[in-house]
Amino acid sequence: MLTSKITKIGKVVLCGGKGVGKTAMLEQLIYGHVTIDSELHSTIEDTYVASVDTGKGSRDMLRIYDTAGLQGNVQLPRHYLLFADAFVLVYDPSDPASLDLLAGIKSDIDKYKDKKEMIIIVIANMHSRHPRSAGNGAPTGTAPQSPNGNQYHSNGSQISNNDLIESNLNRANNWCARERIKHYTVNAMERASLYEPFIQLAIRLYPTQTKSSFPQLRQLTQKTSKVDNS
Repeated sequence: MLTSKITKIGKVVLCGGKGVGKTAMLEQLIYGHVTIDSELHSTIEDTYVASVDTGKGSRDMLRIYDTAGLQGNVQLPRHYLLFADAFVLVYDPSDPASLDLLAGIKSDIDKYKDKKEMIIIVIANMHSRHPRSAGNGAPTGTAPQSPNGNQYHSNGSQISNNDLIESNLNRANNWCARERIKHYTVNAMERASLYEPFIQLAIRLYPTQTKSSFPQLRQLTQKTSKVDNS
C-alpha cells in the first residue's frame, strides 16, 4: 500500500557459493524481470533496497548486500560479519558442494556475532540457471563420483539429478533442524516463490511491539515520564 509508512531499515547479507543464483534471486525479487535468457554477470558486491509489506500497516526496508560467490577455502569478508542484522545463505540443491559450504559460513557468523542474536535463514534455489556437477571429490555426506563428475549409488547405479536434489534437500533440512535455522525452497525464475522468505525475515527483524495488558501500569509510566520531563 502506498499509504504505508516506512519505519525501519535492516541490513541483510546474501551469501553462498559461486553460481548458485543469488543475483538472479534478488533481481527477480526486486524487479521481476529475470528469465532463463537473462544475462547476469558474476557479482563482486552490490546493494539492493527492498520495501517489505509485512501486513502491520508499515513497510520495513531491507538493505540487501549481494556478495561475491565463494568457492574453495575463500571466506566471507569479515566486514559483512560485523555489521549485518541478518544473513541469507543460498545454495543450489543440485550441487552438494554449495550446501557443504554453508556450514563454514555459519561457523564464521557464530564466531563474530558476539552476544548479538543473529537471524539466519537458508534458501535452496531450485533454478540456479546452470546445471551443475559436484566437481572433483565428493563432499561429506555425498555419493562417490566417477572421473567425469557423475555420482553413483553404492551398488554402482548412477544417481539421477532428481535423486541428487532430493538427497541434498534432505541433508539441508536435517542440518537446519539441528542448527535451528529456517529452510526455504524457492525458484529464482518464479517471483512469487521468493516473497515468503523475505517477508518472514522482515517480521523476525522487526517483531510487532505488544502493548501492556495492564492499563494502570501504562498510565503510571506515562505520569512518570511527564514528571521526569518537567
